[in-house]
Amino acid sequence: MPSPNTDKLAVLIDADNAQASVIGDLLREVARYGTATIKRAYGDWTTPNLNSWKETLNSLAIQPIQQFRYTMGKNATDSALIIDAMDLLHGGRVDGFCLVSSDSDFTRLATRVREAGLVVYGFGEKKTPSAFVAACDKFIYTEILRAPVAKPVAIEASQEPLKPLLTAAIVGATREDGWAPLSSVGALVVKSNPSFDPRNYGCQKLGELVSLQSYLRVKKVAATDGSPHSQIYVRIKKPTQR
Repeated sequence: MPSPNTDKLAVLIDADNAQASVIGDLLREVARYGTATIKRAYGDWTTPNLNSWKETLNSLAIQPIQQFRYTMGKNATDSALIIDAMDLLHGGRVDGFCLVSSDSDFTRLATRVREAGLVVYGFGEKKTPSAFVAACDKFIYTEILRAPVAKPVAIEASQEPLKPLLTAAIVGATREDGWAPLSSVGALVVKSNPSFDPRNYGCQKLGELVSLQSYLRVKKVAATDGSPHSQIYVRIKKPTQR
């Protein structure tokens, strides 16, 4: 079993721009990447539109950060979140950030955090502007956290958008024997497309997704360290192969 990730993460939530109903599943997703040592939600908690958050804040031990709207049309919540993020960045208390919002206003914040060498995980709906998605190391669409993963898409339906991503990553990760470790392929795909996630295509794991692609060959090799988990390798089929 792989060792757990021990990174300390700050989860900063734009409550004006996120749904309380998904936060429980979101925090379980965060646990895959590290430990949420700081959990804060920003908004004007005197307004009735945030009433749905109260139970979520209490049950998940999320600290509400009050930010009054001093001027109409100005998003003071964004400013408060950004200021806190910079304080945490310079304080050296965390190894990375989870920014929860579908708002492009956090694009520069994500870029600045990555410039400092810390990891950024973004969480937002599929309407999130591409600039913010691209500014994160990895971006998870919250729609896949709300419902069970759908059935895997048909091979023909999934080939077109996936093929350029997968083939480029496989070429980049291919060893001298012509096979590419699936773990390396996955890392390269996410680097080029932070929003990539097998669950967007109805698959829980990348191995399941690549097995559906007719232009790829997949093999499993028993681990040499005695681990019960097999290593998965993938290669692009030659034109004469079926």
